[in-house]
Amino acid sequence: MRIVIGSDHIGYPLKEYLIPFLKGLGLEVKDCGTNSRARTDYPIYAKKVAAKIISGEYDRGILICGSGVGMSITANKNHGIRAVVCSEPYSAVVSRKHNNSNILCMGSRVVGEELAEMIVQEWLNVEYEGGRHQNRLDMIEKLEDKY
Repeated sequence: MRIVIGSDHIGYPLKEYLIPFLKGLGLEVKDCGTNSRARTDYPIYAKKVAAKIISGEYDRGILICGSGVGMSITANKNHGIRAVVCSEPYSAVVSRKHNNSNILCMGSRVVGEELAEMIVQEWLNVEYEGGRHQNRLDMIEKLEDKY
């Protein structure tokens, strides 16, 4: 699996922590920045990560800011992106099973390193169930097509 990851300055330390963790799981990881704690704007990195998912270059993405909310809102503005904010593993699992989420957003001010590992691992290990859930995703896609 190929993972693309990005963060703003607030999420930078957690992003840097998670990259070796992801590589240790045998995943290919692309870092889209930011590359320091210098103040920056999260939409820049949400757009970069979303573009890599939309193009098919990467399978899933991870975005980290202070709360995860700004990254999620920005990423979800991109057609075909289903970004979810998670602060515990259960929502991560359900977002994959039922919503086929392709970007996981987390807040570095909300989750610590060990909890982030648990959330990421659960999210990575779950596959989309399809079936009755596909009709809902089709409805979401029609909304995206409308705009």
